[in-house]
Amino acid sequence: MLTKGDDYPLHQTPEPVMYAGHDRRFYERYFFNGYSREFDLFFAMGMGIYPCANLIDASFCVTWQGVQHNLHASRVLGFERMDLWTGPIRLEIVEPLKTLRILIEDNEHGIRGDLSFHARIEAIEEPRQSMRHGARVIMDCTRLTQLGSYSGWLEIKGRRIEVTPDRFLGTRDRSWGVRGVGAHDTQLIIPPVDFQTCFLWAQLNFEDLGICYGTFEDAQGKVWHSHGVIAPVGGGEAVTVASGKVTPRFKPGTRHASDAVLDMVREDGTKVEITMEFQPMQFYMRGLGYFHQEWGHGMYHGPSAVHYETFDHREVNEAVFDFNHVETCCKARMVDDDGRIREGVGVMEQLIVGPHGPSGFKDFMDVAV
Repeated sequence: MLTKGDDYPLHQTPEPVMYAGHDRRFYERYFFNGYSREFDLFFAMGMGIYPCANLIDASFCVTWQGVQHNLHASRVLGFERMDLWTGPIRLEIVEPLKTLRILIEDNEHGIRGDLSFHARIEAIEEPRQSMRHGARVIMDCTRLTQLGSYSGWLEIKGRRIEVTPDRFLGTRDRSWGVRGVGAHDTQLIIPPVDFQTCFLWAQLNFEDLGICYGTFEDAQGKVWHSHGVIAPVGGGEAVTVASGKVTPRFKPGTRHASDAVLDMVREDGTKVEITMEFQPMQFYMRGLGYFHQEWGHGMYHGPSAVHYETFDHREVNEAVFDFNHVETCCKARMVDDDGRIREGVGVMEQLIVGPHGPSGFKDFMDVAV
């Protein structure tokens, strides 16, 4: 089957672009977050393309004045992977790896916008993320990460907010490969394996550089994937760190950090310590479909569907699984080996499920005391 992509020199095999291997869980995904330096507004967008399922879905969320607004959309892809829209949510690649544009067109739910992401650092290719349970592939994907600023505007229930690069910073990532999307597999893994993960992902913006660090750990705290870079603003080669470690301190009654320290060691042995002081502005990833019972990634909702929901922060129970996966804004203080101090802002994504020895968690969703 030929599609628009076949007119571009992007082929990796003799197959047309539409054919994405043999695993129905193959996906392509875009993710963006953005926040004001004052932490009074946060927005996020995710879009997933599932060629083997012939589906595309997207969500746009904005947190403002204590309420997280979540707009979801899904449609049948029609086998055209180049058509990056569903419902009122649209994505444009203005200049690859530099500028991307998010459009939220008119809809009945009162959330509209036109936001352009402008890269502050070069796109970072993270090492391939691969995980198996026995012989079964659970995840096998590649991801790029990039820090940037935003320009444009948002409208929330009739209130228009101007978004300018001096005030609004954020992160985007782009991933593709295989992971758990669409309907659950009815063929059980033998022997059964309980779900466990500890994923911490810190993305920090300073005036002259950016920090991108992520880690996955097992129940004992053993790192099975880790990657960190220190990247200059304005372009130039990023420095990959030799090692890194995030040490969080948790809020009682949750699995969310109140503060954390990120220690990194460069290849030349010099050290960096970054203290993250988390702010009340917290974003619940469920709004983008993560672990959402109805609007999970790659689910079929008919030929076309749009849905809207809100989370009132005063009513959210952070001790339950539905609201465990978060991104939290932070003030960051970076101290280099030479004594230089930098002040910045950023976000750390947190997903800790199941036991995790270093954090003191012993079962699926016990919380800090």
